[in-house]
Amino acid sequence: MRQIALALNKLSNAMKLIGGIALVGMMLLTVVDVIGRFFKHPIFGSVEIVGFLATIIVAGVLPYTYKIGGHVGVEILMQTFSRKTQIWVRLITRTLTLFLFGLITWQMFLHAAELRQMGEVSMSLKFPTYYIAYILGFGLLLFSITILETICLDIVELRKGDSK
Repeated sequence: MRQIALALNKLSNAMKLIGGIALVGMMLLTVVDVIGRFFKHPIFGSVEIVGFLATIIVAGVLPYTYKIGGHVGVEILMQTFSRKTQIWVRLITRTLTLFLFGLITWQMFLHAAELRQMGEVSMSLKFPTYYIAYILGFGLLLFSITILETICLDIVELRKGDSK
């Protein structure tokens, strides 16, 4: 389990780095495009590229953000529960979240395969969109595995509490 957690952390950190690079690229592209538009020389396809980069950012940072607890939660209500009840609530919500994102991940890979089969390309740049869909699918897969890891940690914590 420890080796899986280490590998998951390395993948999550690599995806976070890719997301960060995509964010910097999106900012630079936007700045250069705005300046270019001022001088009547915009960057062709910049809107598409920014959209692709935004998707890469989401795919890259989603697992890491979940891992550090960076998503919005209802802490005020949770603090009123006992420790064991908090773990059970987390376990139930994480299991439902895993189910939902497992379905979304599966559908994203099916959608990417469909885009590839149909030869779908972006409107201006004629870039194959299935690449972006596969990147998002991989990020969602990593996110789902991260959720599964936290479920396992909750179960371990629950069992420790029962053995006391």
